Amino acid sequence: MTFTSSRKVTMSKSKEVFLSKADSEKDLSPELKALWYDAKGDWKLAHDQVDHLSSKSASRVHAYLHRKEGDSWNADYWYGKAGEKRPDLSLDEEWEVLFNRFFKENL
Repeated sequence: MTFTSSRKVTMSKSKEVFLSKADSEKDLSPELKALWYDAKGDWKLAHDQVDHLSSKSASRVHAYLHRKEGDSWNADYWYGKAGEKRPDLSLDEEWEVLFNRFFKENL
């Protein structure tokens, strides 16, 4: 197993543990809490985690959530606030990218 595939296995396992939690943990960043609620199917609680924040990282998750909601105009506004453009990825792929980014930062 190469380092890259070993890292993917570790991230995959981390994702499984993250998603298996019965509720979001208090020590998680707002971005990760939002992703957790989103993965559990609660868009409103996911949105509530980042809606009031102005950081680039919160704006990035906020953008994803509005894209998922189907509000492209609002999503593009938040991608801009995050200093990014809407990715050419599926929503599932975008969630994975965000999880990987913010999980590493939350360690």
